Amino acid sequence: MSVTVRVPAKVNVQLAVGSARPDGFHDLANVFLAVSLYDEVTVSPASSLTITCSGPDAGQVPLDRTNLASRAAELLAARHGLSPDVHIHIAKDIPVAGGMAGGSADGAAALLACDTLWGLGSTRAELLSICAELGSDVPFSLVGGAALGTGRGERLTELEVGGEFHWVFAVADGGLSTPAVYGEFDRLNEGVAAPAPTASPALLDALRTGDAPSLAGALANDLQPAALSLRPSLADTLQTGTSAGALAALVSGSGPTTAFLTKDEESARSVAEALLASRTCREARVASSPAAGATVL
Repeated sequence: MSVTVRVPAKVNVQLAVGSARPDGFHDLANVFLAVSLYDEVTVSPASSLTITCSGPDAGQVPLDRTNLASRAAELLAARHGLSPDVHIHIAKDIPVAGGMAGGSADGAAALLACDTLWGLGSTRAELLSICAELGSDVPFSLVGGAALGTGRGERLTELEVGGEFHWVFAVADGGLSTPAVYGEFDRLNEGVAAPAPTASPALLDALRTGDAPSLAGALANDLQPAALSLRPSLADTLQTGTSAGALAALVSGSGPTTAFLTKDEESARSVAEALLASRTCREARVASSPAAGATVL
């Protein structure tokens, strides 16, 4: 017997970052939107906990206990007095270390898959509690759709989305370390008292009404200057996409993937072609949102 869970990538349509907290994290107002790029995680009984991975960039995925999918299985098993003896296989399609929560998605998917395999019937609240232990982005990977994350991003308020949005994601060569980007954010803002992060009313209204031009005008990522400081070449990618007709462009999360909001699917394909032709990125992926969260197939 095995259980497979499909889980989406995310884009941060707003990432407002407060000052560093004593615990090293930052208070956030993080508006997540799930997009139609997916990993599939399959768990099956095994003699011990093992992880394998296939797909693009599979070689960059850790196959040890640092993988969030492994930690999810261990945390869930420990809560129920079980041994986490499963084989976890990740069919990877979400860009690795790209600011799209691929590792977090795998953690949420493995958690739901193990809960189903072991017949535990955990409540949504119980699963979300474990997700929050695993990492700031993991709860949203379980929920999907759209949500406002506060605290360090793990406390979610689900949001209404009134239509479909079309995106292009330009995948850069190599990854960017999220801690390194936050460290650069702190360096760039040293001595500056950051205001308490809050969600933009205009952005939330654009999501609710499904208004792509209005959403384009409200997109914001406080980590973008730090990501550009560490990877200046991303500026060329952003400029290429907007010149090709994207309504707006921003770095996705901590990067280095860049996100381009377009008016429709046809425009998305055109922007993707221009990005690939420009050689400012390794890959350009077309996707739509919102997308459902972690789902048992």
